[in-house]
Amino acid sequence: MYMLAFLDRSNVSVILPYMHGDLSLSAADEGMVTGIFFLGYVFLQIPGAILAQRWSARKTVMILMVAWGVAAMACGIVQTKEQFYVARFVLGLFEGGVWPAVLILLASWFPLRERARANALWMACLPISSIIMAPLSGLMLDHTDWRWVLVMQGFPPLIWAVVWWFAVADHPSQARWISRGEAEYVEGALAADEAAKPTTGSGSYLDAIRQRSVLVLIAVYFFWITGFYGFTLWLPSVVKTLTHDGSSTQVGLLSAIPFTVALIAMVANAAWSDRTGKRRLAVAAPLVVAMAALLLGQIVQGGVPGMLLLCVTAGALYAPYGPFWAIPGGVLRMEVVAVAMGLINALGNLGGYVGPYLVGWLTDSTGTSVTGFGVLAGFLAVAVVLVLTGLRPSAEATREAAAAASVPAPTGAPDALSGRAKVRAEEGR
Repeated sequence: MYMLAFLDRSNVSVILPYMHGDLSLSAADEGMVTGIFFLGYVFLQIPGAILAQRWSARKTVMILMVAWGVAAMACGIVQTKEQFYVARFVLGLFEGGVWPAVLILLASWFPLRERARANALWMACLPISSIIMAPLSGLMLDHTDWRWVLVMQGFPPLIWAVVWWFAVADHPSQARWISRGEAEYVEGALAADEAAKPTTGSGSYLDAIRQRSVLVLIAVYFFWITGFYGFTLWLPSVVKTLTHDGSSTQVGLLSAIPFTVALIAMVANAAWSDRTGKRRLAVAAPLVVAMAALLLGQIVQGGVPGMLLLCVTAGALYAPYGPFWAIPGGVLRMEVVAVAMGLINALGNLGGYVGPYLVGWLTDSTGTSVTGFGVLAGFLAVAVVLVLTGLRPSAEATREAAAAASVPAPTGAPDALSGRAKVRAEEGR
């Protein structure tokens, strides 16, 4: 589901270099097209999270999926750049509630000691969508125009909404595809996690938002996402330059390589984070690597070294996702974590507007992308400082607390990610 959502967000980055001036877009306009999505993205973050928690994540996501599919197709029929801005804004509006809704869904299924892995395996859809769709978009561009690419890529969410409706359950107790014993084990582990968390004042949303850790996480996410989208949404344009204006198919295939590295880095870093409980280091260390690679990329010449640095940068920028989103659930109780994660994602994703537009504007102003990517490295540096100095070590130590509070697993089933055969064997006894 979210692979399709990210496709509709990122396919424009592959298409922009091949629009051939149809809408008379400058580099700053192209940055606006990619970035304005995130202005719309803000509005349904908190409502989407609250609906998912109080009503149903399954129903909330299905409604939004249908709406964004229609909005995605509308992007292919625009006639002016202003219409393109509006269509992208509306697309962001409908996609905005999906991310926090799915985080709530995962928090209803996975205990804290495996939350980073669960987050990373879901968020692996981000690089996977680019691995699959960057070459596909390039191939489609070689055989049709950009309008048809956008229209055709708006259909899959409408089809997948049906699959989602029948395949997803809000809670283990509602799922038809696991046993009662498994459902009781998972929900017991989740209840133990909740009991081990500190209370949040009166338990109101305002109390949660006022917490220092939440405010720091908002700032960290903003500076990280500014660098993240400033890089990823301009990546195909950089690859096109490295290939000396190669075909759209060639650019699409080469653009998939950095995202393959990103997929591996995401899963590996999340597994390390769950095993050690070192959430802050699992966020900060990759961002330092990304910052260094971004700066080196502006100095190193040549196609192969340039591609290697793109791969390193992509892997380092994606790696923090699983550990970062495990932190809020470790310090906030379930009744307030929904609005906190919605707020973190809403305000943090404003960086998705700032990053692409900043790179485009600085490229227009200076005649080179060096300045823009140098500024992005500076944003990542701020994120690193905030992670290491703004978050207390207790905010990351979810693994030990969860292990101490969790209910005993059935014999041979240390966590929900490790399989269910021995759970069933235990029930048989």
